[in-house]
Amino acid sequence: MKDAIQKNAMLLAIYAIVATAIVGIISLLTQPRIERQEQAQLLNTLASIIEPSSHDNDLYQDCHLLNDQSFSEKLQTYYIAKMQDRPVAIAITTSAPDGYNGNIDLIVAMTLDGTVSGVRTLKHQETPGLGDKIELRKDDWILSFAGNHVESEKDIRWGVRKDGGVFDQFTGATITPRAVVNTVKRTVLYVNENKESLLASEQLCRSKS
Repeated sequence: MKDAIQKNAMLLAIYAIVATAIVGIISLLTQPRIERQEQAQLLNTLASIIEPSSHDNDLYQDCHLLNDQSFSEKLQTYYIAKMQDRPVAIAITTSAPDGYNGNIDLIVAMTLDGTVSGVRTLKHQETPGLGDKIELRKDDWILSFAGNHVESEKDIRWGVRKDGGVFDQFTGATITPRAVVNTVKRTVLYVNENKESLLASEQLCRSKS
């Protein structure tokens, strides 16, 4: 009986080792493909908010890390678009902590004069059919930011209409668009006020090849 138990235990251990090895090998084989897919998705998003013809550098490679607690508790990244090595635009990730169901991760792009060229939602947990209208595939509301700029912290245009601003709210869901509008405004102001240090940063996301 004891030998049988030991034999079964050994078989289970071998099975666990083999299974773990197989999972590890599959992960190693699929990781490059996953990374390529993520890169392609990111580049598509960047191309939708920064006009590709406006720059001649590789945005994926010109990625910088931003660890500034005054801006965000989370580590963020930003991408510098350049034409003939001169910066022309910045796209920066940011997060609205006050969404209806938690954080709303965004990416905001703007030209160096502070004009917003585009905003996209990267991740959220907002209510389907209501708050999820911040996704471009669900609604074109997110496109309303393009072409706008922020005059100052007191710029009253930057709010939903219910609060006296110019941005539409969603029927039955004001919290979500309010959170996004406030975060985009805050992000634009941050970039405008910290432009020089952002452009001079050498904290790269990855080594340039």
